[in-house]
Order: sequence, then structure tokens, then C-alpha cells
Amino acid sequence: MTTVRPATAADQTQLSCTLASAFAEDPLFTWMAGGKTGAALEPKLRILFGAFLRSDLASDDQLVFTETDERGAAVWKAPNRWKMSTGAMLRALPAMLRALGTGTPKVMGAFSAIEKVHPKEEHYYLEALGTRQDVQSQGVGSAVIGHMLERCDAEGMPAYLESSNVRNVPFYARHGFEVTGEIVVGKGAPTVTAMWRDPR
Repeated sequence: MTTVRPATAADQTQLSCTLASAFAEDPLFTWMAGGKTGAALEPKLRILFGAFLRSDLASDDQLVFTETDERGAAVWKAPNRWKMSTGAMLRALPAMLRALGTGTPKVMGAFSAIEKVHPKEEHYYLEALGTRQDVQSQGVGSAVIGHMLERCDAEGMPAYLESSNVRNVPFYARHGFEVTGEIVVGKGAPTVTAMWRDPR
């Protein structure tokens, strides 16, 4: 049985590796990295996710969840706390430049496009969900996402996400999310799917 727990600062390095593995074949990150994928992309994503997790895990109200062996992670934001502050963006910028170099403007443009259509209604925001590639389709993702979905239902609060890989849309649909639209994040970019879940 998978035991889900809140992540701590001590998990940052391992969860950076987990999320880098999960997104190493992701169409959006591949586009941002200029076509690099798999083994070529994973080290860059470790830097990127490491910077974002450092900020998330330092927050008093952080909602990052993992499981016993840190094989999966879900990064949530509380209602009205989803937008990345200018300070947090500036702190992450050196990591973006190290990781993606000339692809950094694509990242900034994608973030901006995604933020522009973000729902105004109060909700929990699933910023990232990832499972290490070697344990995908074994229920880890469902476990780490399920903890907060139960909380959403208990609080009567909706949830929202953007899926950067259309292959993951059916997974989210099984957990109650419905497609609300597609987001154009840049010229030649893959489809980003917006999904909303009403509480049950």
C-alpha cells in the first residue's frame, strides 16, 4: 500500500529527480528545451524542478506531497496562492538559464500565457504531478493526487490543472477533471489542456 505524506525540504533533491524523470518525455518541456528529450533533457529538468521545489518546500503553507519511497510527487497551490510572485520568478531565473539557456524565453512566455487564462474562481491548483518513469502505471500518481482531492471534496473546493501532455488527460478524467479548453503557449508549442474538477 502506498503511504502519502507531506514533503519536506529534505526531499527536495530526490523529488527533483523524480519529477525530472516523469517529465523527461513531456512534449511541452521538450519544446522548451529545443527538441531535447529523455536522457538529454532529464539533467536540465533536475535543475529546474530543484529551483521550484526549493521555493515551494520553504513555504509555510506548502502543499507538496510524496510517498514513502519518493517515487511520485504532487505539487499543489492553495486557493488564491497559485500565481508565482515576481520575487520567486527572479529567484528561479538563474536555474532556468542554466537548465534551458536560450529556451528560457519560451518558459517565460508559456508561464505568461498559462497565467492569463487561469480561472478566477477559488480553487486548489495542481501545479505538477509526476511519477518516476520506472514505476508509472502502478498507482503512485493516483495515490499522491488522491490526498488533496479528498481534501477538495471535504472543503467543497474545486481543483484546476493544466496538462502538458495530452496522453495524461484520460488519467485526470478518471479523477473527476473535465477539459475546459486548450491553451496556446507559443509558436509551434504542443497543446496544453486546461482541466477543472468540481468537488464531489
